[in-house]
Amino acid sequence: MKFAIIAAGEGSRLAAEGIDAPKPMVKVHGEHLIDRLIRVFMKNNAEEIVVICNDKTTIVSRHLLELEEDGLRGQPVPLQFKVRSTPSSMHSFFQLRELLAGSPFVLTTVDTIFREQEFGQYVKAFKEVLAEGGDGLMGVTNYIDDEKPLYVGTDEAMNVTGFYDANDAQCTYISGGIYGLAPSALETLDDCMERGESRMRNFQRGLVRDGRKLKAFAFSKVLDIDHASDIEKAEAFLDEKA
Repeated sequence: MKFAIIAAGEGSRLAAEGIDAPKPMVKVHGEHLIDRLIRVFMKNNAEEIVVICNDKTTIVSRHLLELEEDGLRGQPVPLQFKVRSTPSSMHSFFQLRELLAGSPFVLTTVDTIFREQEFGQYVKAFKEVLAEGGDGLMGVTNYIDDEKPLYVGTDEAMNVTGFYDANDAQCTYISGGIYGLAPSALETLDDCMERGESRMRNFQRGLVRDGRKLKAFAFSKVLDIDHASDIEKAEAFLDEKA
């Protein structure tokens, strides 16, 4: 299974609040966000890890080059990365398309914070979904701390029924920004690009529109690092006993 990281955002809100490091290099518990994800993915037997970062700074691409050459803490990393600035997260995903084709993959953004144990359970559940002929397993949470959450409609069996900007349907969950997808999802991505759409939430709606069979997996919490205060919040969350 492949794993993918969108690390192409500029982290402008963090910079405005005095955090100088590009978002992938921000540290939580002394560990760069990008390193944390790579470490967790390797723990879950990643056959390949693909990353996109922007070309606004060389700090991230230099760091990725070092990981490619020297590994992470002495362990080789099966890493491929692209340096490209894009107008949206969906465009970043599209830039990784060729590297992801032909294999199931888990995709997330670089600032996604979750419990490692839960992520291991998620990967196991995703493999079961694939074995049953499903097209994807979406990481969701009932913890809402997002400025513009994407609400996820589910039935009693945790089948995904829709994605909504407003919670008119009284959804229990929001998207956690963790996407486990079969290779068929890339056809939906191509279609979204042809339609001139952007943003990952429109891609997710496209999956439903195309009749993809999606399940939801509930994480206790998923946090994003958008503001300086989120770093402390993430560290406190990771310190909590599950």
